[in-house]
Amino acid sequence: MTAHTLLVELFVEELPPKALKKLGEAFAGNLAASLHAQGLATADAAVTAFASPRRLGVQVRGVVSKAADRAAQQKLMPVSVALTADGQPTPALLKKLAALGADESVVPRLKRAPDGKAEALFLDSVVPGATLAEGLQKALDETLAKLPIPKVMTYQLADGWSDVRFVRPAHGLVALHGREVVPVSVLGLKAGRTTRGHRFEAATPELTLADADGYAEQMASQGAVIAGFAERRAEIVRQLAAAAPAGLKPIDDDALLDEVTALVERPNVLACHFEPEFLGVPQECLILTMKANQKYFPLLDATGKLTHQFLIVSNIRPEDPSAVIQGNERVVRPRLADAKFFFEQDRKRTLESRVPALAKVVYHGKLGSQGERVERVRAIARSIGAQLGGATLAAQADRAALLAKSDLLTDMVGEFPELQGIMGGYYARHDGETEAVAFAVEDHYKPRFAGDDLPRNETGLVVALADKLETLVGLFGIGQLPTGDKDPFALRRHALGVIRMLVERELPLALDGLIAAALPAFGSLIQNPSAALQTFFSERLGGQLRDQGCTAQEVDAVLALAPQRLADVRKRLDAVRAFAALPEAASLAAANKRVGNILKKVEGVLPTAVSEALLVEAAEQALFGALSSVQPLSDALFDNGEYAASLRELAVLKAPVDAFFDGVMVNADDPALRANRLALLGRLHTAMNRVADLSRLAT
Repeated sequence: MTAHTLLVELFVEELPPKALKKLGEAFAGNLAASLHAQGLATADAAVTAFASPRRLGVQVRGVVSKAADRAAQQKLMPVSVALTADGQPTPALLKKLAALGADESVVPRLKRAPDGKAEALFLDSVVPGATLAEGLQKALDETLAKLPIPKVMTYQLADGWSDVRFVRPAHGLVALHGREVVPVSVLGLKAGRTTRGHRFEAATPELTLADADGYAEQMASQGAVIAGFAERRAEIVRQLAAAAPAGLKPIDDDALLDEVTALVERPNVLACHFEPEFLGVPQECLILTMKANQKYFPLLDATGKLTHQFLIVSNIRPEDPSAVIQGNERVVRPRLADAKFFFEQDRKRTLESRVPALAKVVYHGKLGSQGERVERVRAIARSIGAQLGGATLAAQADRAALLAKSDLLTDMVGEFPELQGIMGGYYARHDGETEAVAFAVEDHYKPRFAGDDLPRNETGLVVALADKLETLVGLFGIGQLPTGDKDPFALRRHALGVIRMLVERELPLALDGLIAAALPAFGSLIQNPSAALQTFFSERLGGQLRDQGCTAQEVDAVLALAPQRLADVRKRLDAVRAFAALPEAASLAAANKRVGNILKKVEGVLPTAVSEALLVEAAEQALFGALSSVQPLSDALFDNGEYAASLRELAVLKAPVDAFFDGVMVNADDPALRANRLALLGRLHTAMNRVADLSRLAT
């Protein structure tokens, strides 16, 4: 059968821009996968996705008009049920064959084969391959059902009676196999070969597509549309770079670029400007209003400072673009003027004067107001600050924590919630607060997301830790834990933020101590969530370490001991990796696992004192001597944080440990000997498992 390129295009009203990229990828990927599953396209068939504001499309090369027939074998029933004692078909078998479109004549051709403990009859048949019309209809139905539609619309068809549910009303369907139309239908539309180009700049209102292969070229030349999302995005990037004045560059924002790509079909980048007087407003405010409200690309100088110029991406290409430029400049001025007004009004009041009003802002129904929350964060910050830097750092952290949430009541943050913290830093400086406090107010939400910067100074680090711990302890304490993929309070992100600060800044703080320090601030409002929080942190840390390339074995070995100084975890992992490379490692890990299993079975209190007088076997005497020699040095290295060296010292125990298990019966009949040998193994187990649970390395 001859293979041709298949083109499918669904023409719709303007699609939601933030969802367009995923919609386009899902439409193309799912449709191509369905065709492949039905044998109408090969696994390596080239697939090209198309997605613009008014269309979803896909081009699949090498699609056949009919799938190849395939052999199939179907189990019918056990032989004992299908045939009588003399080999004649039973009524049950005849009924089954009739349901499959066969009759008694096929009985001699049925195959017998073992099926578990019994023998069954099987029918060999040929399943005809699906035609392209059948297969594409199935693929379209499956694809539309699987689209990641953020919000479904219900609309009426032209008959005025039928309702259709889809992301946006659909007005056209193209399905071409080479030059031929494939007779399929979806959403009340029958497939054809006509579509529409650019709303204003297409050569004709309707385009008749010649064939599936020339779709992109015909849409560009006659329809004035760059149909491919990736191609249109690349064209915008090219034009942004070309339109930027010398020495300036557009802001780097992938999400904005994707959204703008989803808003235009024929991009045309133009340079605009606003009055320099607005640059007196913090640039974060101006950048946010231009990006969020207008979808503009602010221009920055070589130092990253905002200039009074910006770029727009228009959807039309007039000969004289001055009207488009002036219109966009006129639209942005009121936005910038609002930001300037909010900034000036906010600075008329200090952050401290706004603190009392936080008592009227609800934080959580069970945890009180933002004012009460501020007091809890202050108490936790003072405790952490005192541990890290004494009274001076505690006082700075307390002051920053007092002011940190006040900008929530400012006009600027009310208009742009994304600026919380950032505006607090500006207002703190205006109020005459120290740079340490201003930076801490600005940074206390950090890290806000994966890869975000950590707070810049120690005060900010303390307040950020206190803020996240207050959230975690409070919400865990009232039982509001994340479930499945639901995490409305971003507790996973908060936990990862705490982990990053402890690890990357190598803070000498114990996790259990931090949780304990936060509990008194809540009084009787919560139940003690320490155990659940420890597990939660361990799971987050384990996932992070595995994502960074550590093996599950290594991570399990280290985290099995629940280390509280998270700053040491990476060193422990490095030590475990170095130990695992030693020739003695496998034997010692296996022995350690064996020791652990023996000790788990001990009933009552495990003996701890080893009596040399009761060491009667040469092998246990040798093990005791080797352990007594190496353990002090290994422990000293561990206490100094030299974990790799500590484990390396233990390698000399391989021979005496092997000899012990070869020649000594641990569960001796004499209770005194048995207790002494268990105590020796307990001492060995303790010595070997200070850095990590080495038994987790055993295969």
